Formats: sequence, C-alpha cells, structure tokens
Amino acid sequence: MPSLRAALPSDWPAIARIYEEGIATGVATFEVGVPSFEAWDAAHLAAPRLVAEDAGDVVGWIAVSPVSGREVYRGVVEHSVYVAETARGRGVGTMLLAALVEAAPLSGIWTIQTSLFPENAASIALHEAAGFRQVGRRERIAQREGEWRDTVLLELRLP
Repeated sequence: MPSLRAALPSDWPAIARIYEEGIATGVATFEVGVPSFEAWDAAHLAAPRLVAEDAGDVVGWIAVSPVSGREVYRGVVEHSVYVAETARGRGVGTMLLAALVEAAPLSGIWTIQTSLFPENAASIALHEAAGFRQVGRRERIAQREGEWRDTVLLELRLP
C-alpha cells in the first residue's frame, strides 16, 4: 500500500510525468502540456502539497491553488489530484484526497473546490465518495484544443 508524504521539489519529474499521463486522457484538465516546475510551483500553495509513494516511486500527487487573491477567499482553494496510470484503481486517489481534507484546516483552508469534465466519471465518483457535492455545471466554460467544454463544479466545506 502506498504511503503519503509532503511533496518535495525533487519529486517534480515524477509529478510532471503523472500530470502528463492525466493530460493525455483528454478528460483531466484544460491544459495540453505540462508547465515548467517554476510555473507549477508558483500556481500552487506550498502546503498542503502531497505525494503518494509506492516502493520508492511517486504514484500520485495532490496540490491546491487559491481561487482568488482577495483576502476574503483566503481559505478557498481549488485542488488537483493525479494518479499514475499504473496505480489507478488501487485507492491512491482516495488516500490523497482524504489526506488533503485532513491537512487543509491546518493551512487555514475551509473550502476545497474542483472543476471536472462531466466525462471524468471516475474522478466525480472519487470526489462524491469523499463528501464533495456538485454545486453546478458550467456550460461551455472554456476550450480545450478548439472544442468548447463543460465542467462540473464540486466543493467540500470543512468544519
């Protein structure tokens, strides 16, 4: 069973590889390429930022980004969670999401959001099982490779 730990800058090659696998599915993100470490690092809060490790290999990661720079939204984040192709279906995403939910209040986070493509049934099910609720569907919110896409907005309010 994988173990969880804080992500380190030295994990970037594995994080980027897993992110690239997710991008290739076409249902994980609007991104079409992996950013540089510097861009990814700047877009995500320093904590909580976790990786799942199995037999010394990083097999998943989770990180959060602020939804706004306004002070009133300081505790509202959007998260990303990605699992390596070889580790999917083994509970890695569930572990990462549970660890995020546990760690978030320690970082002053009170609401976790995610925006998913409706076709990503596995991720929607993962989030709903973790207590996230669907709060809406954003139609034609943005384009991915020239195609307008909808997203489903899910959120979890923490105590």
